[in-house]
Amino acid sequence: MSTLRVTAEVLTVHPHPNADALELAQIGLYRAVVAKGAYRTGDAALYIPEQAVLPLALVEELGLTGRLAGGNADRVKAVRLRGELSQGIVCRPAALAGTDLARAAADGTDFAQTLGITKWVPPIPPTMSGDVEPAPELLAWVDIENLQRYPDVFAPGELVVLTEKLHGTACLLTFHAEDGRVQVSSKGFGAKGLALREDPRNLYWRAVRGHGLGAVAARVAERLGARRVGFFGEVYGSGVQDLAYGADARSETVGYALFDVSAEIDGQVRWFDPETVLDAGEVPLVPRLHTGPYDLDTVLAHASGRETVSGRSAHLREGVVIRPVTERYSPVTGGRAIAKAVSPAYLTRKGGTEYE
Repeated sequence: MSTLRVTAEVLTVHPHPNADALELAQIGLYRAVVAKGAYRTGDAALYIPEQAVLPLALVEELGLTGRLAGGNADRVKAVRLRGELSQGIVCRPAALAGTDLARAAADGTDFAQTLGITKWVPPIPPTMSGDVEPAPELLAWVDIENLQRYPDVFAPGELVVLTEKLHGTACLLTFHAEDGRVQVSSKGFGAKGLALREDPRNLYWRAVRGHGLGAVAARVAERLGARRVGFFGEVYGSGVQDLAYGADARSETVGYALFDVSAEIDGQVRWFDPETVLDAGEVPLVPRLHTGPYDLDTVLAHASGRETVSGRSAHLREGVVIRPVTERYSPVTGGRAIAKAVSPAYLTRKGGTEYE
């Protein structure tokens, strides 16, 4: 899940191909439907991204009462308006009257707190919850930003790898080489420095035990000479999310696919492509869809289509994760050079679930 930032942005305005009274305001690679004439190219306005939860007073001010997602109709979600995908809200709230939005855009000012906008936190089903304990040495996952918000993360022609993004629930494992301890957590608990106590009913622990992840992490620690090793994978199957990839999460062996590995070596945490540190077949990996020079059209083409995990193209694909062949820092995101591109069909599907 990406971080929430509510910022002023300089817009590029395009015609709406199917509506005379509407236009498309572009922010990065996102486009949001706006009223015709409300903005011109070069104007600055506030951009509220998907997964933002708005205070009800702001919902009313923007004329969106009853039109947003969630039980309180206060959450921003991608929608299609007259056939065009609209991601996020472009507006100029009364609370920012008198604010130089062009300057704020240049400065990257975040207005989320000022406006009382928060990030939506998915609910946690009982099988994904459990008793927790402090885990200060847990190797934590990092958020993957959306390529549409940060289109300059990768340079044209840079060698990148595209892997399929799975719609499940993130499972974090930390192996401690000193004493052989295995700690398991979810993305939400891990972000709080908490680990789940072992419980045979817990989904994450069933995935870890069912796929022998602790023993594999121990072998990786030995190969790398690491003090700690982190495995970051997706647990999936029926009962987890609406996209199941032909797996049954209620079975003895839960669906699992590893997508990232970290290791503390000589006091430094480093990130690795799983294929470079694991032997073939040790652990199921997320499908690798493409390796080659970075090209936006190639990325977007792979982000859509049918999933490849089940081997039967059972349903649509969520998207792709893009990473450089050589791990590096990104000054664009202020962290790892890694990003995601999500399928428009996934964003607008009916009956979708979004659990933690």
